[in-house]
Amino acid sequence: MWAVSTVTMLVLAGILPDFQLQSADDESTTRLAMTAALGAGAFGLLSALVWPLLVRLLLLVPALVLGLLVFFLNGSLLILALRLVPSGDSEAAPETAVIVAAVMSAVASATGGALAVRDDDAYRRRLYRLADRRRRALPPGPSSPGTVFMQLDGVGHDLLLAAVGKGLMPTVARWLGEGAGAGRRPTHRLTAWRTDWSSQTGASQLGILHGSNHDVPAFRWYEKAAREVMVCNRPTSAAELQRRAIDRTGDGGLLTADGASRGNLFSGGADEQALVLSIATKRRDRSNRSRAGYFAYFSDPANAVRTALSFIAEVGREIGQSTRARVRKARPRVSRGGLYPFVRAFATVVERDVVVAAVMGDMFAGRTAVYADLVAYDEVAHHSGPFGRDVEKVLERLDRALALIEKAAEHAPRPYRLVVLSDHGQSPGETFRARYGLGLGDLVRAGCGLPVPRRARRTHSGAEARAVVRAALRRPVEEGGEQHRPSRRRSEPIVLASGNLGLVSFPDVPHRMTKEEIDARHPALLTTLANHPGIGFLLVRSERHGGIVLGAYGAEIPLDRLDDDPGPLEVFGPGAADAVRRTHSFPSTADIMVNSAYDPADGEVLAFEEQIGSHGGLGGAQGRPFLLSPVALSAPVDDGQDLAGAEQVHRVLRRWLREANGPQVPVEAEPQERAA
Repeated sequence: MWAVSTVTMLVLAGILPDFQLQSADDESTTRLAMTAALGAGAFGLLSALVWPLLVRLLLLVPALVLGLLVFFLNGSLLILALRLVPSGDSEAAPETAVIVAAVMSAVASATGGALAVRDDDAYRRRLYRLADRRRRALPPGPSSPGTVFMQLDGVGHDLLLAAVGKGLMPTVARWLGEGAGAGRRPTHRLTAWRTDWSSQTGASQLGILHGSNHDVPAFRWYEKAAREVMVCNRPTSAAELQRRAIDRTGDGGLLTADGASRGNLFSGGADEQALVLSIATKRRDRSNRSRAGYFAYFSDPANAVRTALSFIAEVGREIGQSTRARVRKARPRVSRGGLYPFVRAFATVVERDVVVAAVMGDMFAGRTAVYADLVAYDEVAHHSGPFGRDVEKVLERLDRALALIEKAAEHAPRPYRLVVLSDHGQSPGETFRARYGLGLGDLVRAGCGLPVPRRARRTHSGAEARAVVRAALRRPVEEGGEQHRPSRRRSEPIVLASGNLGLVSFPDVPHRMTKEEIDARHPALLTTLANHPGIGFLLVRSERHGGIVLGAYGAEIPLDRLDDDPGPLEVFGPGAADAVRRTHSFPSTADIMVNSAYDPADGEVLAFEEQIGSHGGLGGAQGRPFLLSPVALSAPVDDGQDLAGAEQVHRVLRRWLREANGPQVPVEAEPQERAA
C-alpha cells in the first residue's frame, strides 16, 4: 500500500497545479521520489495513528455529517504530512489536499479490492483485524450463542422466493438448501407471517421490538384528543409511540439486556443505538451514542471514500434509470426528480454501510442481541416498483450484506444465530390519482359538497429512508404540507394517506363519528366513497352495530358477522376480518377508514400516495412478509397454524432469545392483558 500511495502522489503532483512535492527549480528525480515516499509514509502513519483519535472525538457527530467531514479531515492530515517531510518544499492548497487525500485513499482501497465489483473482502479483512485486536484486549466471550436479527425492509415472502429462484440471493438460497446449495441440508426455515391492517414499518417494528402496536391504525393519523397528526417516521411521534408501548407492556423491549439497535424507528430497549429515529430529538451523549457503529466504520478513512464513491455511483444509477423509464414512457410511473436520487443513495449506500459495520462491530464485541433494519429495497421499490431490474440490483446487494455478516460471525468471540425477517411486503399498482384523475382528498371533498381544486395537490412519498436521513442529520424535521395540519376551517375533513390505506377525520367533532352522524352531516359522502371503483371497502363506527364494513351496491356488514359473510373483505383473503376488527378497537381509529380496491389476479392495489410500490393497508404481497430462522431454533408456530401480527412475531423472537440463554424479557403479561 505504501508503494501504491507513493506512485499515486507522484502522479497527482504532475497533474494538479496546486500540488507540488519540490521547489520549481529542483529537477532531481531522486529527491522527488524520496519526497513522495516520505509524504506517503507520513500520511499513512497519521491516518493509522491520528485518524482513530479524531473519530473518537467526533463520535457525537451524526454518521452522515461525520461522513462529509471525512474528506476535510483527510485533507488536513495530508497537509500535516507534507509539512513533516524534511525537504520543506512540499505544499498543497487546502482544496487540492482534500482531492489528493481522497484519491490516495480511493486508489489504496481499489488496490486492496474494496472498490471491486464484489467489494466486501477487503472491508471484511479490515474489520477482522479490528476484531482480533478486540479479542486480545477483552476476556473471552460467553459460550452461549448471540442472535442477530436483520430486517430487510419491504421484502415480501413471495418476492424473496422469486429472488432466490432467479439466483439474485445465493446466500439465502444456500441457507434454504436451494440453488447452488441444492442437495445440502438447509440451515434455515422460511415462514410467512401476516401483518396487521396497517402493513408498514411503524406498526410492524413497534410490535416486533416492543411487543405492542396497539393504537397504531396507519402510518399517519389524526389524534383528536391532542389535535395533532401522528406520523410514524416523525422523531417526536416515534418517541411517543415507543413510550406508549413501554407503558402498555411494562417492559423496555426485545433488546433490553445487552442489546443493540441499528437503523430502526425504535430502540427496542437497547443500550447501544445508531440511526434510531426515536432518539433523534435527544441530545446525544454516552447513554445513546454508538461507538461500535461509528468507530468501526469511520476509523478507516478508506471506508468513507469507498462509501462516497458508491454514493455518487448510485445517484448516477438512479438518474439513468428514471431517464430510461421516462424515455420508454413506462407505466405506471411516478416522479423521481428533486432530491430523491440523493435520498435513494443514502438509503442504499450510506445507511447500508453504516448499519452493516455497526452490526459487525456488535458481533465482534460479543453482544447478545442485535436488531438492524436495511431500508434499501423499500425505498427503491416505492418509486421503481416492487419488481424489475432496478430492485434486483438492490436485492443482490442485500444478499451480499447478509453474506458479509455471516462471514463476520466466524471471527466473533461467541457463536451467532442469524435471523432474517421483513416488516411487510410491497404491492404493485398505479396510483389512485393516475387512474382516476383525482386524489382521495378530492373525492372526499366532492362527497362533502366542498369545492375541489382543478389541480389536486400531489402527496409525497413517506418512505422510511427519509426518517433515517433526518435521524442521521439530527434534524427532526416535521413533515410539512397542509395534509398534516388541521384546516383553519375545522369543519373540513382531514384526509391522510398511508399507501393504499386512507383515513378521513373531522377535527371539529371530539369523538369518533358514527355512520349515522356522518350521514346526517354529509349524506352523499359514504355512498360516494363506497361505490367508487377504486375503493375496496370502508370501516365506520355504527350506533346500532358498533362497527360496520361498507362496500359497493349498499353492502353493509356488521363486524361480528364478517366471518359468516365477509362481503367486500372476501377478496382480501384470510385474516382480513380479524385485522379490521382489531383496528376498530383502537381509540385513534379515524372516522372513516378507507382501503383501496385490490385485484387478486395481478396483486395490484391503488396507492393514495405517489408510489407504484406501496404498503400500508390490505391487499396482496404487502401483508405477507417473511421470517427466515435457523433450524436450530424452534419452529415459529406449530404446523397448520398462522403467524399473524407483529406482536406474535415479538413473542416468537423473545422465545428464541430464551432458547439461546439470551436476555430474559420480563414481561409480566401479554400486552392485551395489560390494556387499560
